[in-house]
Amino acid sequence: MEWLINLFTTTDSVAHITLLYAIVIAVGVFLGKIKIGGISLGVTFVLFAGIAAGHIGFTAPTNILSFIQDFGLILFVFMIGLQVGPGFFESFRKGGVTLNVLSAAMILLNIIVMFICYYVFFDTSNPENLPMMVGTLYGAVTNTPGLGAANEALTTAFSNGNVPQIASGYACAYPLGVLGIIGATIAVKYICRIKLDKEEHQLSLEEEENTAVKPHFMHIKVTNSYLEDRTIAQVHEFLNRDFVCTRILHEGHVSTPKGGSRLHIGDLLFVVCAEDDAEPIIAFIGPEIEVDWKKQDEPMISKRILVTRSSINGKTLGQMHFPSVYGVNVTRVTRQGMELFASPSLALQVGDRIMVVGPTDSVNRVASVMGNSIKRLEAPNIATIFVGIMLGILFGSLPVAIHGIPVPLKLGIAGGPLIIAILIGRFGYHFKLVTYTTTSANMMLREIGLVLFLASVGVKAGNGFWDTVVQGDGLKYVYTGFLITVIPILIIGTIARLKYKFNYFTIMGMLAGTCTDPPALAYANSVCSKDAPAIGYSTVYPLSMFLRIFTAQIIVLFFCGM
Repeated sequence: MEWLINLFTTTDSVAHITLLYAIVIAVGVFLGKIKIGGISLGVTFVLFAGIAAGHIGFTAPTNILSFIQDFGLILFVFMIGLQVGPGFFESFRKGGVTLNVLSAAMILLNIIVMFICYYVFFDTSNPENLPMMVGTLYGAVTNTPGLGAANEALTTAFSNGNVPQIASGYACAYPLGVLGIIGATIAVKYICRIKLDKEEHQLSLEEEENTAVKPHFMHIKVTNSYLEDRTIAQVHEFLNRDFVCTRILHEGHVSTPKGGSRLHIGDLLFVVCAEDDAEPIIAFIGPEIEVDWKKQDEPMISKRILVTRSSINGKTLGQMHFPSVYGVNVTRVTRQGMELFASPSLALQVGDRIMVVGPTDSVNRVASVMGNSIKRLEAPNIATIFVGIMLGILFGSLPVAIHGIPVPLKLGIAGGPLIIAILIGRFGYHFKLVTYTTTSANMMLREIGLVLFLASVGVKAGNGFWDTVVQGDGLKYVYTGFLITVIPILIIGTIARLKYKFNYFTIMGMLAGTCTDPPALAYANSVCSKDAPAIGYSTVYPLSMFLRIFTAQIIVLFFCGM
């Protein structure tokens, strides 16, 4: 049994360190799946498992823990940047500007409430109290990347090596933060006297009014003698209108036409076009008639189509004219695991998955245009990831001297890779960089980085956790974290409703996205049958994630290092 004892006690061996991380991560992930009242802490429970391991002395050398912590953070933040990058700039268009302004205001309010709590409830002469409040802030808003950014910035601010273990404040505030976000969102409903059935009815009316994406179906008889033996492509040129012909009945034979198919007098056509184009098309080709083609017409299907053709990069949904040209509707776009609103102004990128609804032949035609070849995307783009990380670290290490600040300002290993990843994710294809990473690969790398980071932070914080939390200011971290969570949500949620008249379900998604809190989004989706919560969430998520990480470093470097 000596070998087993040595395995657990020889802290500097590779086997011991690997075993430590394996146990902490496995236990944390398993416990994180347990739901209480339908809510779970998820992978964040790895932090608590690490704290428990560190508390009982199951640890590893500090330099090893620090390396794995920083590497996990870099990997996690970079993959988040790749995820949000494609939709980062598009999120500011139209109504997204107001939602993002409200989201930024809420982030600012979180910080203001944190500082108020710090000056009211804590001893400001203790240099460790403000960093601990920063940890509490990010636990209260359930934002782990912000914790990582603050942790990394603290190593610069506290150059003497006595870096506060802010994970303790984070751990205290996180559980009530998850509940507080959902609870405060529900409170907004009662403050503003909102009826859920009325809100959902309003969304249904808005969908009905949006005729821009609704195709017009009609059967036309060819009567214009000029069209005898003309191709469909020629008709397109003559009309200068967007339409698609999905069926031709010629001499009793039904066929699916292509651009080179020829028309003849007396042919019956099944045409799909925009409603505004219907009258000109009828006037040019022939009258609309009633035809029972149920046996020949294919049923409507929905299919996810993968964009793999580089020529589609940068083209908007509006430019593709899906309803009028192809006779299909695009209902949503999935990009890096995020559901994006399929607005006409949304630019498509390689790797996007578009949900297409329409006749089978039309859907297949769209699949051919988009590429829809998974083989093109299956190969891992490891080079792009590590080139991006290299550039991110170089960018994050650039010192910027600011008057009055004792140390030069740096974005660090969190902010630098994040910004570079966002830029690569959005503009990388301009430089022939293959930036696409499959959703599963992105999530795998992101989760690996996250659990390595959380496990390392937990183990390092575990040694003094009991003294800090139980015998120290643990209770203060809990109730101040609750205030940081609830007050901004109540203020911003009420303003969004009463002043800007946003639908309540959109507000729910916006609040969840600002806190980057999936459990809150899951709750919103459970009470709404529409896509409004997901739209609100995805609109503010990219900017919110960036601001959470960026402000974490600003707070630490400007206030904690003085």
